[in-house]
Amino acid sequence: MKIDLTDTTASKINKALVEGRRAIGTPAVGMVLTMVIVADEENAYDSIKAAEDASREHPSRTLVVIKRHARTLRDRTHSRLDAEIRLGSEAGTGETVVLRTYGDVSDHADSVVLPLLLPDAPVVVWWPVEAPGNLAADPLGALAQRRITDLYAFENPLEVLRTRARHYAPGDTDLAWTRLTLWRSMLAAALDQARVRVTSAAVEAEADNPSAELLARWLEARLGVPVDRVGSEGPFVTAVRLGTADGEIVIDRPEGPLATLSLPGQPSRTLALKVRPTSELIAEELRRLDADEMYAVALRGDGIKETV
Repeated sequence: MKIDLTDTTASKINKALVEGRRAIGTPAVGMVLTMVIVADEENAYDSIKAAEDASREHPSRTLVVIKRHARTLRDRTHSRLDAEIRLGSEAGTGETVVLRTYGDVSDHADSVVLPLLLPDAPVVVWWPVEAPGNLAADPLGALAQRRITDLYAFENPLEVLRTRARHYAPGDTDLAWTRLTLWRSMLAAALDQARVRVTSAAVEAEADNPSAELLARWLEARLGVPVDRVGSEGPFVTAVRLGTADGEIVIDRPEGPLATLSLPGQPSRTLALKVRPTSELIAEELRRLDADEMYAVALRGDGIKETV
């Protein structure tokens, strides 16, 4: 079911949600959180699709905030809120409300979103493209227990990374870090098997790759050794090499979903290490809403120096 509301208010949207759920017989009690997506028209479709796919694991109310830029002075000074409500099969296993704001209301999107949050449920805010420098200080970010960004969406991701480190607050995270979960798990498992001290390390990736930089900082903080950043053709992170007295520990993924793990004195083995879609990354982030301490360590490049 789809319901379109023009020049509306938050109270009218809530009323339409209740009436729509009654019409299709879908209660709201099964939803576990509110996901707020701040996007533009160009990226809204892909973001909504990823959130709806993730909602199959985490049923949620998804609020999509799209700030429209009017062409004329009259339209820019006229405040308006339009809404598109999607229920049932149109919205995964939850419900989706697309909010298009015009004029002054765009500067106060939090006042529109606040009445639409599920009561007594966690709030997650996701900026798929542009995001404020200080996430926790942003009016929408201040409503959330989890604030998700994506460094891959920026032209100069390493510069933005420095800003994220300066303004980090518990609850902040980034999909560039989430993309490393499989890499970090395999590196930890490899070191558990090898039981040797790492004396050097290198991360190979395409130039200015934010995931590679986060991975290098994490390894430096956890292993207490400098990590070389080595350029490759990509895509993304292509290899990690850990030097030990017995030889190199290498995870190499030049392309495709498979990687090769090499340990000193052992035959090489093949591992599954695919590039995951955005919906899987979002679903992973929604599994835990507490502070990600390891992301903070990687972001700042500090922490207790110990084996991974």
